[in-house]
Amino acid sequence: MNREDIRRALARVSHEMLEHNRGIEDLVVVGIQTRGVFLAHRLADNISRFEGSPVPVAELDISLHRDDLQRRELKAIKRTSMPVDIQDRSVVLVDDVLFTGRTVRAAMDALNDFGRPQQIRLAILLDRGHRQLPIRADYVGKNMPTSLREQVRVRLAEFDGVDEVSILRRED
Repeated sequence: MNREDIRRALARVSHEMLEHNRGIEDLVVVGIQTRGVFLAHRLADNISRFEGSPVPVAELDISLHRDDLQRRELKAIKRTSMPVDIQDRSVVLVDDVLFTGRTVRAAMDALNDFGRPQQIRLAILLDRGHRQLPIRADYVGKNMPTSLREQVRVRLAEFDGVDEVSILRRED
C-alpha cells in the first residue's frame, strides 16, 4: 500500500465507524502504541471533519498486559493517555496490523484499568490472518492474507517519515 491507498482505506473506515456509531456522541478512539496512535488520530480527524466536532483520542500502552512477558524482553513503556472517561462509552481500539489477536486481547485488558466501556470495537489498517484467539476486526482497511514466513511492515509518516505498507519474506 502506498500513501494514497492508506488514505483511502482510513477514509472508508472513518465513514464506517461514524455510520455504525450513528454519530460521535459517546465515541472515544483509542490508539494502541505505537502506530495505532497515529492511525487513531487520523481516523478521529477524518470523523471530526465530517461531523464538525472533535472526537476524543486516547493513547494506550499494553506492555504490562501482554501474555508473553516471560518470553521476551520488556521494551520501554510508552505513553498512556486517557483524556476522557471511557465508562459506558463506545470505544474503538485502533492498531495497524491484526495478526494473532494477542495485542488486541492485551489492549482490552488494559482498557479495564480505566473503566467499563459500553462496547469495544476494533479498527485495523491491515488484517493479515493467522489468529490465535477468537478476535476479529469490526473495521478493516485492507485484508492482506500472508504466510507465516512473511512479515508485514507498516510505516507511517508521523513515526517513519513515509506512509507505506510492505511485505517482507523472513529468512529461516
